[in-house]
Amino acid sequence: MALMHRLRRLIRRPLSASTVGARRPSPSAPRRGDAGHEDALRAQLTDDPNNEEAFGALAEIVRRRAAEDPTLEDPLRDSDEIPESKQREADLAVWALAEELAGHPRGWYPLIELGRLSLADDPDGAVRRLVTAAERDPDGRALEEAMAILRDAGMPVEALGLGVGHWRVREHSPVVGKHLVLAALEADRVFEAKQHLRSLEMHPDTKAVKPLRDELEKAIAASEREKPGV
Repeated sequence: MALMHRLRRLIRRPLSASTVGARRPSPSAPRRGDAGHEDALRAQLTDDPNNEEAFGALAEIVRRRAAEDPTLEDPLRDSDEIPESKQREADLAVWALAEELAGHPRGWYPLIELGRLSLADDPDGAVRRLVTAAERDPDGRALEEAMAILRDAGMPVEALGLGVGHWRVREHSPVVGKHLVLAALEADRVFEAKQHLRSLEMHPDTKAVKPLRDELEKAIAASEREKPGV
C-alpha cells in the first residue's frame, strides 16, 4: 500500500509553478528511443498547456515508461499484485506530469486531469482543481469537461454548483447547459432543471440548442413520471 500512500501525498500537495513542462530524468539515465518525441511534446505543452492531443501522447509515454520499470518486477511480490502496482506507478507518472503543467497560469487541462486522478481519494481536492480549471478557461471547455467528470462520478450536486457558478449561457457551449439540466435531474431537482432549460433558450446558436432542448424535455418528462411531486 506504500504506492497508494505516495499517490495520496502527491494529491494533497499544493500545486507548484516551477519547472513547467520540464523533463526531469537522471543525468546518467540513457535516452530512450522516444526521447526526441517526448521533448517535442513537452515543448508544445510549454507553449500551450491545454493541448489535449500533446498531453495525451506524452501521458502515454510516461505511462508506458512507468509500466516498464524493472524495479516493479520484485520476485518476492505476489504475481497478482504486479499489474496493480504498475497501474499505480503509471497514474503517479501522469499525476507528476499534470502537476508540472498545472503551474502554468493558463493551464486548465492539466487541472482537469489532476481532478480526474484525485477524485476517488480526495473528492474535495478534486472539486477545487476542477473549479480552478473552469476559472482559467473563459471559453467554457474546462467547465464542460469538469461537469461531465463530476456527473460520471455520481456527484450531480457538485456539478450543479460548478455550473451555476461559472456558466455564461451566451458564450459557452450549449452542452454546458445540457450538463446543468441533467445534473439537476440526477439530484432530484426537477424545477431547477426546467429553469436551466429555459436559460438554455438564450443561447445564440439556436440550431445547436434545438436537438438538446428536445432531448432534455424528454428527460424532464421521464423524471416527472418516475418521481412525481419532486
